[in-house]
Amino acid sequence: MARRAKGRSVNGIFLLDKPGGMSSNRALQIVKRIYGAAKAGHTGALDPLATGMLPLCFGEATKFSQFLLDADKRYVTTAKLGQRTDTSDADGEVVEERPLPENLTAEQIDELLQREFTGQITQVPSMFSALKHNGQPLYKLARQGIQVEVKSRQVTVFSIELLDFRGDEVDLDIRCSKGTYIRSIVQDMGEMLGCGAHVKMLRRLDSGPYKAESMMPLADLEQLVDEMGSEASPERIQMRLDELLLPPWSPVADTPEVILTGQQTRSLCFGQTVVLDTSNGNNPAQPLVRLLDGDSGNFLGIGEIDAKGTLLPRRLMSTQES
Repeated sequence: MARRAKGRSVNGIFLLDKPGGMSSNRALQIVKRIYGAAKAGHTGALDPLATGMLPLCFGEATKFSQFLLDADKRYVTTAKLGQRTDTSDADGEVVEERPLPENLTAEQIDELLQREFTGQITQVPSMFSALKHNGQPLYKLARQGIQVEVKSRQVTVFSIELLDFRGDEVDLDIRCSKGTYIRSIVQDMGEMLGCGAHVKMLRRLDSGPYKAESMMPLADLEQLVDEMGSEASPERIQMRLDELLLPPWSPVADTPEVILTGQQTRSLCFGQTVVLDTSNGNNPAQPLVRLLDGDSGNFLGIGEIDAKGTLLPRRLMSTQES
């Protein structure tokens, strides 16, 4: 007999404003416990130093988490000039101090940023990143004093705005593609200025379709549960918590939708081939579509449509009862 997962069936996405000083996995486990959820995962770790947007996926939403991992991001960061640390952020040990260039101006920094750090750029991720080498996160190897060759990667910085320059600190607003390491941008900027730099503060504001104003601090979530605890039933608390969740399909909300007939829905759920009638507005050769049941309006999952109009399912919602 298959073992039942501990916890209740919860399906949706919670936008957590992760506090500083806490790992992403620790934050996930706390929220998962609050929800009593059987299944949960996060979509791209934030460093303990970092705060901000951490989408947490529960239940069926975990099937669509990859689209958030691949999504563009927005960060604000404060770079500390004149100091280089072993982790490239304020959690590390200072390994070198150098004076700032004489008469350094905000205009000079901004010119450097626009010239060297916008568009497609090449980065070498930090050894203290979560990238894996032979199955081991680089940061674990780094803490053991093990150094490995880290391959460079190309990422895209859509925009980088200098918000403020205060003596030896620079505030930046960065919009970038997946896989961009803000620590690497700050470290490389410091080297180009000749004084070194590290990340003093890092906050993720946006992730894919999710914006900063929609996230909820962990302290507010815990306070909500505490305030309801003495007055509401466990069922009412669960209902209120579930009202905070975004639907599992929200990571792909902007993709084209295809409405299936009842028969097509049944064929899809039984693993049978579905060929779409392209004359009804379903365009052929779509790389990604959101599938809806025309009878109920329910979200079924995502798929692709090949040039012949054949629907190729990629991620489907479970049809089993919880």
